[in-house]
Amino acid sequence: MTDCSIRDWQGKEAGKASLNLRVAKETSANDLLHRAVVRQLANARQGTASTLTRAEVAGGGRKPYKQKGTGRARQGSIRTPLRPGGGVIFGPKPRSYELGMNRKERRLALRTALMSRSADITVVKDFAKGLDTPKTKDITAALARFDIAPGAKVLLVIDGASDAVKLSVRNLEKVKLIAADQLNVFDLLHANKLVLNEEALAKIQEVYGDD
Repeated sequence: MTDCSIRDWQGKEAGKASLNLRVAKETSANDLLHRAVVRQLANARQGTASTLTRAEVAGGGRKPYKQKGTGRARQGSIRTPLRPGGGVIFGPKPRSYELGMNRKERRLALRTALMSRSADITVVKDFAKGLDTPKTKDITAALARFDIAPGAKVLLVIDGASDAVKLSVRNLEKVKLIAADQLNVFDLLHANKLVLNEEALAKIQEVYGDD
């Protein structure tokens, strides 16, 4: 179990909140997180790279030049990989990079990643209170009030985010907004700071605290 400080929208201390999630053993946590990140990045690959073999390159039905007397190396087709525009030897073809990981391991990795970032978590009470229209500068000012350095990578975990919040965050390159039930290991480990609203903290405990 870990305690997280709660702040109001103005950045003032407003209490404490606890997060109690079961994590992996210390001896296996690094391996588990590594496999989870590798799996997530591999599964994000499209696998659509494709090159033409010499059998697929157009043309090449005629011998480019006679066999002897030219002083050049003998050639039987312009589709040979030895010529520019010819086929590619052992080039990439469409394939799946998908890696498997069972559900219990995936959930354990996610809980372990989240709990490992407990020192960087800020819980905000009434997040974006009074933000009725999209204003990026209001979000930027709020992050500064939460003692988050300019340029830091921030993961906003907001449950029930309004359209105004979504549009305000969209212009911030270093800030990513996700829902509480869409957490993933890479984003949790990649961000410098995590900002949650109280609803998101309760949702995380509800969704991930059963195992």
